[in-house]
Amino acid sequence: MLSRRRFLAALAASAVVGACSDDSGGGGGSSSAAARRSTSTTGPLPRLDGSAFTLGVASGDPMPESVILWTRLATDPVGDGGMPDADLPVVWEVASDERIRDVVASGVATASPRLAHSVHVDATGLEPARTYWYRFRVGEEESPVGRTRTAPAADAEPERLRFAFLSCQDWQDGYWTAYPHLADEDHDLVVFLGDYIYEGDRDPDKVRQHNSPRVQTLKAYRNRYGLYKGDTGLQAVHAAFPFVSTWDDHEVANDYGDEYDERGAPPAEFLRRRAAAYQAWYEHQPVRLEPPAGPDYRINRTVPYGRLAAFHLLDERQYRSVPVCGADIGPICEEAEAPARTLLGEQQEAWLADQLDSSEATWDVLANSVILSRTPVPIGDTVLYNLDQWDGFPPAQRRMLELLAERRDGNRVVITGDIHASGVADMWRDFDDDSSPVIATELVGTSVSSEFDESYLDIAEQAVRQAPWVQFFEARHRGYVAVEATSEALRADFRFVATTDRPESTIETASTWAVEAGRPGAQEA
Repeated sequence: MLSRRRFLAALAASAVVGACSDDSGGGGGSSSAAARRSTSTTGPLPRLDGSAFTLGVASGDPMPESVILWTRLATDPVGDGGMPDADLPVVWEVASDERIRDVVASGVATASPRLAHSVHVDATGLEPARTYWYRFRVGEEESPVGRTRTAPAADAEPERLRFAFLSCQDWQDGYWTAYPHLADEDHDLVVFLGDYIYEGDRDPDKVRQHNSPRVQTLKAYRNRYGLYKGDTGLQAVHAAFPFVSTWDDHEVANDYGDEYDERGAPPAEFLRRRAAAYQAWYEHQPVRLEPPAGPDYRINRTVPYGRLAAFHLLDERQYRSVPVCGADIGPICEEAEAPARTLLGEQQEAWLADQLDSSEATWDVLANSVILSRTPVPIGDTVLYNLDQWDGFPPAQRRMLELLAERRDGNRVVITGDIHASGVADMWRDFDDDSSPVIATELVGTSVSSEFDESYLDIAEQAVRQAPWVQFFEARHRGYVAVEATSEALRADFRFVATTDRPESTIETASTWAVEAGRPGAQEA
């Protein structure tokens, strides 16, 4: 494993970057010397004013024989990149050793200004369930070395899978003190559930400040990613593990859905902003996707892990019906019960049903952005709901519960971000029926730094105590969830840092829950 200490030493010697681009393809087992010679055919490079690798390296969406490798060249990551308006050749190498001596795949990718000089390489020809190390080079400058791991073969039955899931890293709400601890752990991959950036204005009263007013253009989104990806802790985690990522709302705008913007932008204007945000997301994520070509961009996909697990990544923003009921938090109104209302959209619902129906995995893990379980908040004679969650889409929520109930082994687990709180819920087929069977488990992870609204804290804690399906709730601490899955059980450790007010913090496992294979619902371990 690339330790935090070693990573920071490399960072001090040679600054790092991360981004994306169209690439010049995959594997082939060429030597490091051959990769160096290949750059000589591209002609002289323009002079760069500073280090190109300021944002780190990353990998993602691992398959049995390939993995996506990512970086972005940016000498001035919060000042429009600082790069020349020209395509640049970037050498990439994958090796079986940390010193990159036994090179097993290499090539030359193109970093284009069209995609902010970001690079996506599909490094193919690798072996299943193997750890590899990789790096990039532009001219004579080398990136830090990253570590990645391929998935097991499709028919393999690995002994275990270790992964962490996390979400919601608001730069202004605090330091990301969880990341140095996560980087030193032993995981096969990391699942990111959304809110990788926050689009909001600069707030001078916060612990750290954003680098600009509210972002709305491609240039501004790129600079905001440049700020976030400059964090050394985040870079260390990306360099240690492959990521499997989806998005939520703040990658575009708070609580958006389809063409709806809560700040009232006309649909045509908002779709232009959405297209810019989607492109910037792609440019800064190691995802196995083609670049977007406008405001419509399908990112839902399945990432398998042998026959032990399958990660089904959902997009719960792009296709959702517009908000109704006239409030963010309120009672469920008649309009919300319209049968056509959807959170996933018809095509994505059908795709998910297909994936679950054909899955041979022991554990189907739904990477879910907003809480799926019913979360009523009784206030006197009125019951309020967070209408941005699945509760605001009752027909879609019922369809999802029916889909989860179709496989009766109980081995469907929903992992959720968004709410800046931790929780464990036994999912009932019908939350209105006290005798309803438990069909699945939802694990809700707290945020990396984003704060839970303290004005709702006491009410939220009182409400969950009245919901019999909620087994655990905690909203005062930040961190992530570390999971270990075997064919017998799935175990989740809720890891909390002591503070995000300072650059460093201790961490502890505050609560542990387990789901036994074939027995839906969670038990405290």
